[in-house]
Amino acid sequence: MLRRERLAQERTLKDVADAARISMPYLSEVERGRKEASSEVLAAAAQALGLGLGDLLSRAHGELTRLTSRTTARRHAPATPHRDGLCLAA
Repeated sequence: MLRRERLAQERTLKDVADAARISMPYLSEVERGRKEASSEVLAAAAQALGLGLGDLLSRAHGELTRLTSRTTARRHAPATPHRDGLCLAA
């Protein structure tokens, strides 16, 4: 979510990291989901992007809800040859 917002604003990782007072490598790891950030780090990154922490969390919640509902819908959909097997096209 942080990366998507940063790219939407056409800002560099360095720019946001500097504004948030977070190291650039650490922010990169957080963006890629390799590090779990504290609420303070998330709030600083959100503020650097012009968002409140609540806004950031709300957007993340919305995205997770969409992803979860898509996954659930696929799980409960009737099986089709294209979903359950390998399809090769010439």
